[in-house]
Formats: sequence, structure tokens, C-alpha cells
Amino acid sequence: MTTQISAAGDQTIRRGPITVALIIGAFVAILNETFLNIALADLMRTFNVSATTVQWLATAYMLVIGILMPVTALLTGWFTTRQMFLGAMGLFLLGTVICGLSPSFGFLLLGRVVQASGSGLLMPVMMNTILYIYPPEKRGAAMGLIGLVIMFAPALGPTLSGLIISYFSWRWLFYLVIPLAIFSILFAAYFLKNVSEVTRPKVEIPSILLSTIGFGGLVYGMGSSAEGGLMGPIFMIAGAVSLILFVWRQLVIENPILDLRTFKYPMFALSTIILILVMMTLFSTMILLPLYMQKVMMLTSFSAGLVLLPGGLINGFLSPLMGKLFDKLGPRWLVIPGLVLMSVVIWLFSKLTSSESSLYVIILYAALLIGMAMVMMPVSTTGLNQLPKKLYPHGTAIMNTLQQVAGGVGTALFVGIMASGSQSYLSRSSHPTAPDQMLSALVSGMNGAFLISMLIALASLVLSLFLKRTVAPEEQQAEEI
Repeated sequence: MTTQISAAGDQTIRRGPITVALIIGAFVAILNETFLNIALADLMRTFNVSATTVQWLATAYMLVIGILMPVTALLTGWFTTRQMFLGAMGLFLLGTVICGLSPSFGFLLLGRVVQASGSGLLMPVMMNTILYIYPPEKRGAAMGLIGLVIMFAPALGPTLSGLIISYFSWRWLFYLVIPLAIFSILFAAYFLKNVSEVTRPKVEIPSILLSTIGFGGLVYGMGSSAEGGLMGPIFMIAGAVSLILFVWRQLVIENPILDLRTFKYPMFALSTIILILVMMTLFSTMILLPLYMQKVMMLTSFSAGLVLLPGGLINGFLSPLMGKLFDKLGPRWLVIPGLVLMSVVIWLFSKLTSSESSLYVIILYAALLIGMAMVMMPVSTTGLNQLPKKLYPHGTAIMNTLQQVAGGVGTALFVGIMASGSQSYLSRSSHPTAPDQMLSALVSGMNGAFLISMLIALASLVLSLFLKRTVAPEEQQAEEI
């Protein structure tokens, strides 16, 4: 027997400690996502593996999260808030221990898969809990705190890991996370309360299989496409076909694992499309800009991390403020100017040359993430606010899953555009093997990729003109009564 706890009606719920418990766990997990990137060269030497092989530490992470997120709505119906969060953090801690003690690359990859199993559950649990314990008029500020974590942790990751690698071995990237994960578990065990209802929905095995093949096939195919050959396209086609069948099945069965009726709510549908486009533009910058700094500006990984750090810190500190402004002003006054700023900055990125200064890149990246702070959480909250409570788990699962897939699509798309543009430049060059020509070709390819990214940002700007403040159906009925 379970009891649904409503934050609005139960004064025993202490929102502050619950929110802090969620944020600590999310910070630890998200920090770890970018922690390992700067250590890839060390891992290649330690385990004597190629760059193609070592990249699976990141690809496998995305693969597991892409598979898990669609079924989180089902899991939240079977397990309480505490069980979901503590289970997710327990898996993350176990994976971290395996990574730190790995005697071989295979064990390290296994540890990353276990870590991702925990991380894939954390974000939906955190967003669901916020939706349950905060009324719509206060969700913006709470979601702003989540935005702080989502942007601050990845921004801090490369710089902090670069500092650790400079003095210790790569294993300390995991050793230092272990006590943080343990603290998160203990803090949540004491403060986190159950706020959702356990409904024990039917476990729909065919849908789970189609979802796993669909989302997993897409992410795996994108990761494999960098290696060439037919395997990448084959997996992507299989994933696309499975997703079509998955969507069809969700529409015809009585208890879908992802309730697509969420798209009947226009602001949720519009917000989800905007987030997909924005995530693609964000990933274009996250992939191309570090490459530009290291290959063109000749900065070290640690120096490149320092260049990106101010933008991440500014974004993190602005996210709670933007959340409070959202509660007062609604989405349009934040999202539209934010997307205008993002579009201008990405256009300036498309004009980068081989002789830009670090200060110029710092200013542009900081401006981009200021715009991002004005967009991400206001758009997410606008869409989710329109859903009834029974659809919260499905709405958060859909948003998180599609953003994850959008990130994978964006990565493959913009790297492909950059490579194609570089080859096109070299094909017109009279000395294609000359170092200066190869450098110019790389810059030309990046400029083309950023130009396409700007067009996607402009498309999201046009869609944002139709955003408006939303109220969930039950709140609307209460106001009318």
C-alpha cells in the first residue's frame, strides 16, 4: 500500500532538503560525464588502445543512458522516490569503484556502463520530484537550481580533471568521486522523502525491446559511424525502424511505457521541439570549439578547459536567477532574447579565423551560455507545467530521451559537416598537404558547421515566438472553481 504525498497539501514535506539531496546527486553524476574526457590520451597509453577504442568510454555512456531514459516512466511507477534515487546513486557508486580499480580497459568500460545506469535514472527522478513538490508558480526557481548543476558541473569537469591529471594518475578521477557519491547517498537517505505514487503499471515487454533497439541502435550507430564501414548506417536504420514501431505500439496499447498523449498539450510539444534544436546547437559548440582551440589555437587540454570555464560558471550562477525571473515574467521575455543572443554568437563563431585570441573566444562562449541560461530551463518548465500530474514521469522521460538523442545527432551531424567542408577546401587547394592549408581547411569546415548550427538556432527562435505561460489542467480547473 502506498500513499501519494502532495507538497502543496502536506506541510511536513521540507522542500529545501529534498532539493539539496537531488542536486548533490545530480552534480556528482554530471560532473563525472566530462571528467574523463581530458584523460583519454593517458588511458590510451595505459591500456595500449586506439583512439577509436577509447572513445567507447563516452559512446557506451550515451548508449546506456539513451536506452534507460525511455523506461524511467515505467520504473517510477514501480519504485518510490527514495528507492529510485538511492538505487541510481548506488549503481553510480558501484560503477565508480569498478572504474577506479580497473585492471584492464574492459573493466573500465564495464564500470562506465554501470555508472551510466545510475546517471540515466537520476535526471528523470530529479525533475519528477521537483514537479511534485513545487507548485507551478515556484517551479522556475527550482528548475533554475537544476540548470546551475547541469551547466556548472560539465564546465568544472575538464578544468578540474586537468588539474588532477597534472599531479596524480587518472584513477584519482574516480577515487575523488567516491566520497562525494557516498555523501550524496547518506544525505538523501536522511532527507529525501517519497513524493510520488507507486501504481505498478503493466510491464510491456515488446515496447521495452523496441525502445532499447530503437534508441540504442541510433546512439550506437552514431558512435560507430566515426569508424566508417556499414555497421553505423545499419544500426541507425534498425534503430529508426524500431522507433517507428515503438511509437505505433505506444499509440495502440492501453498502458504505454511512454505515454505519447503528452504531445496533445501544445506547449509541451512546442517546448520539446525547441529543446531538441537547442541541444543540437549546444553540442555543435561543445564538439567544435574545443577542437578549434586545440588544433587551431594550439592550446593544451587544460588551457582549453580554462577558456571554457568562465562561460560555464556564468551560466551556472545565472540559472537560478533566470528561474526566478521565469516565475515572474513567463517564458517569452527570457527565451526570445536568449535565442537571439545564441544565434548572434553562433554566427560570430562561423566567422572564426586561425588567429583569434583566447579572450575573444572566452567572451563569445560566455555570451552563448548566458543565452543558454535564458532558454533551457524556462522552455523545459513551460512544457512540463502544462501536463497533468499523471503524465509528469512520461513528460520528463520524453524530454530527457529526445534531448539525449538530439545530442548524439548533433555530434554526428556537425562533425560530418566539418569533415566534409575541410575535404572540400583541400580539394580546391593547389597544395593540400601543406600545414597551413590543412589548418585553413579545418577552420573552413568548422565555419560551415557553425553556419548550419546558426540556422537551427534561428529555427528555434521562430518557434519560440509561439511560447506562452502554461498552467496544468488540474490547476486551471481549481482556479475556475
